[in-house]
Amino acid sequence: MLSSSKDTWVVIPVYNEAEVIGNVVRSVLSCGYHVVVVDDGSIDDAMILANEAGAWTLKHIINLGQGAALQTGIDFALIKGADVIVTFDADGQHNSDDIAGMIHILKENQADIVFGSRFQGGTQNMPSIKRLLLKAAILFSNITSGVKLSDTHNGFRVISALTARRIRLRHNRMAHASEFIKLTADLRLKYFEYPVHISYTDYSKAKGQKLTGIFEILKDLLIEKFNR
Repeated sequence: MLSSSKDTWVVIPVYNEAEVIGNVVRSVLSCGYHVVVVDDGSIDDAMILANEAGAWTLKHIINLGQGAALQTGIDFALIKGADVIVTFDADGQHNSDDIAGMIHILKENQADIVFGSRFQGGTQNMPSIKRLLLKAAILFSNITSGVKLSDTHNGFRVISALTARRIRLRHNRMAHASEFIKLTADLRLKYFEYPVHISYTDYSKAKGQKLTGIFEILKDLLIEKFNR
């Protein structure tokens, strides 16, 4: 049986996304899900605009990083009685219409976590160099983690509440993506992928999709490998 939308909470970490966060929140709410936005020390009006759009909002006084914001949002969603938790980016690149299909895969297969895959789904305006570097990160992660994924650093995930209670993100910043994969292996989680659609706008490429972020991912993977 599918989870009802009232049992699903979408967690959106935010850092200075005032330009787009209102539209992102409204898009998710239009699908019938609860939304909690965790403002990770923004200096713009992102939190105010998210609240005005209808989201629950939480605030980190200082910038701790996306991993910390996700953990805060996950904890809040569990307190509110979530059955399913979705992690979702704030920059407008994710498509809220994909959430229902991911929940279906989670429930139908009694899975623990479903990872969104842009390489099984589709992308718009993805820079070629980003594609190349992401593919390198995927290859490295698959070899070292034992968790075989076609997209290892996509922020779009669906997690059962039972699994969310077992997971505790320790890496505050971008390394949390690798940590989700490590926990999947360590906890022997049942996982699936789902084809999602990612749109790279001029805004998202400038704000949250800088190539330096890919090198940070590769660095995190190396650190994780040698700390095992």
